[in-house]
Amino acid sequence: MNSITQDMKFRQSLMNYAKKYGVSRASRKYNKSRSYIYFWLKRWDGSVESLAVKSRRPHHHPNEHTKEEIDLIKRYHKRNPTLELPELWHRLRKQGYTRCLESLYRVMKKLGMLPKKPKKATYKPKPYEQMTYPGERV
Repeated sequence: MNSITQDMKFRQSLMNYAKKYGVSRASRKYNKSRSYIYFWLKRWDGSVESLAVKSRRPHHHPNEHTKEEIDLIKRYHKRNPTLELPELWHRLRKQGYTRCLESLYRVMKKLGMLPKKPKKATYKPKPYEQMTYPGERV
């Protein structure tokens, strides 16, 4: 870790105090709950870097598409690029794909397999003749 934050220094001093005098006394002195102290004590290995806040982001979703399902979708789309989505989904179902049509749409959109919508042409205003005196075009 490049920098030691103020919170990390606080937790380091809290851990040292809790180790020396006990968790209950440390919780009274530092005004932190005992469960908070036990949480950080479990994570602490003696270094300040171990007291850094870690990301809570999950590594993967339990119901996400498997590698085999994604490979099946890619193979079918590569062989049949002109197939409409419901027809592709129907053929995948015959091969053992168990997800719903919406899931297939979401995965194909994420993988960039869906055709892109054509962009609308930007409006270019037509040139007009400036008025030379007020009320000229009335």
